[in-house]
Amino acid sequence: MLKKINFRAILTGFAWLVSLAGVVLLLSFINVKKQSVKCSNVKILIPGADNFIERDEIDAILRQSEGMLVGRNLEQINIHKIEKRLQANPYIAFAKVFVDMDGTLHINVSQRKPILRVLNDVGQDFYIDNKGLKMPISSNFTADVLVASGNIKEFFGSKVDTLRTQLAKDLYKTAMYIQKDSLWNAQMEQVYVDEKGDIELVPRVGNQRIILGDADSLDRKMNNLLLFYKKAMPQVGWNTYKTINVKYTNQIVCVKRDSSEKSSTRQEVVHKPDSLIIQKKVTDSLVRDVIAEAMKNNKTETKSTSPPAPKKEQKPKEKSPPKSGMVRMEVKMTKGN
Repeated sequence: MLKKINFRAILTGFAWLVSLAGVVLLLSFINVKKQSVKCSNVKILIPGADNFIERDEIDAILRQSEGMLVGRNLEQINIHKIEKRLQANPYIAFAKVFVDMDGTLHINVSQRKPILRVLNDVGQDFYIDNKGLKMPISSNFTADVLVASGNIKEFFGSKVDTLRTQLAKDLYKTAMYIQKDSLWNAQMEQVYVDEKGDIELVPRVGNQRIILGDADSLDRKMNNLLLFYKKAMPQVGWNTYKTINVKYTNQIVCVKRDSSEKSSTRQEVVHKPDSLIIQKKVTDSLVRDVIAEAMKNNKTETKSTSPPAPKKEQKPKEKSPPKSGMVRMEVKMTKGN
């Protein structure tokens, strides 16, 4: 007895065969086309407002590695080699190169995005980008980001590199946290590492140092600071305290400013273009309104988390927070020397 013929399977196999033949034919056509079509133009796209690398610099990289591209057959252009050559540049995070059948070579470049500028204790100056990689300062462009200075041992070897020290990793984590929160990104202007290795924040509004310690429990520390801003600052004024220490669990320790002390704590460690200085002056005048609005609405963009257990070697022994979940604030004020 003859088996019933499965016409559906035969038709499916035939369709796959036709498709495969079409792909082979198309690839052959493209290959023949590439042999005859010459590069007629080079289009370079660098999106974003930052200008760490200019089109002229990319043109120079192409000329140095590939020579003259316009007029060359497309099959003679190694786009993968061009991509690797561009991505070796310390300011380029990603490069995509492709050609169209009209002979245009397209180069799309994505620049690295710095979030922190670091001046270490031996005078080296470099950025840390949003991926946690070090990158050099550019003569073309100055990024408007947080500046970190003080007792920073992280060394920069002139090439893109990962962070080596725990302090540098904490600075990166802190900068990322501040950048993602609109209130703190507007309020915090500078980072300083003191002789004890504690991270200190220098705000735009209020002439005090905010002692953060390390980057552990940033949600808890910054939420405590916001609560202090809401409860204490309206009563005592923005310039009353010299330091606000938020590194301890459920406790804020403040040092009151002596009447004879100067109120300014800011230290200019990096020369910035006049345009950025003017922009910061305008921003400073608006930050007070942002903070006031945040206090009024009792809102912050950061998600609150339960406070983790304190480190025994760093944190003083304290009582547990109330069962209601409210953060207990114990403010200690001492006169400055």
